[in-house]
Amino acid sequence: MDSLLSPQLLAAAMITGVLYALISLGLNLVYGTMRLLNVAHGDLVMIGAYVAFIAFSLLNIGPLVSMFGAALICGFLGWLSYKCVFQRLLSNGQLLSRLEENSLLLFFALSVIIQNLAILFFSADRRGYEYLSAIVEIGDVRLTGARLTVLIVGAVISAAVVFFLRFSLFGLAMNALIQNRDASAIVGINVDRVQMSSLIFGFGITGLAGALISMMEPISPVMGFPYTMSAFVIIILGGLGNLWGGFLAGLLLGVLEVYGVALTGPEWRSVLVYGIFVLILIFRPQGLLGSGKTAR
Repeated sequence: MDSLLSPQLLAAAMITGVLYALISLGLNLVYGTMRLLNVAHGDLVMIGAYVAFIAFSLLNIGPLVSMFGAALICGFLGWLSYKCVFQRLLSNGQLLSRLEENSLLLFFALSVIIQNLAILFFSADRRGYEYLSAIVEIGDVRLTGARLTVLIVGAVISAAVVFFLRFSLFGLAMNALIQNRDASAIVGINVDRVQMSSLIFGFGITGLAGALISMMEPISPVMGFPYTMSAFVIIILGGLGNLWGGFLAGLLLGVLEVYGVALTGPEWRSVLVYGIFVLILIFRPQGLLGSGKTAR
């Protein structure tokens, strides 16, 4: 019981929650604005992690710099995906009616391709690098410099993104599209431009999160799936389109996961995450912080 009350465990929960919040922001934008079921979301985390790993190993560029390169690369993949595939799906009335089903299959295929390409180029072995490994003591909490940096940088970026999307003109347009696509077009919002920007922005944030994760954990081509599922749990927990709710839900899931694993064991992690997902869908499908059904 004493270990459950330790500030060390709370710090671990906050780090996990901040990363979950950052990762879920990208998925919330993509699904909220376009109803795309991006089951390859975690593979963007993997791409960002490998960009940081390669930049550090070959070019001696730290992840706090290369994370912006990871964001640009993943953002470019978002632009390419939109121009080559999703722009046509979103502009075709017949295809639009089956958008979620089609996007699920497309992203599943993309996930398989990305994972196998990563295995082909980097092998299936887990890799990692040492960065800011010195121990920092803050009261009773002892963290590596890398974990402390991830906590601070992840929290600042997550909060900045949420505030930008909540109060900027572009963010207001994006939120309007999340609430009602047809009404947004009627009032003069460039729906095509906002959709493309959402995909680029969402992919880019996720790649940046992957670079931060690589500072703390070993990476591999198949590391992405748990992050995909956690992100889906978070956007259901926080309410679809509720960016601030998603941020708080990410923190909450981090706390539930870390403390739940501490009480049970690491083998119970998936049971805890998916159990929360099922319970929310049964008892409060609009999310704990959602206000109701979103109009489309």
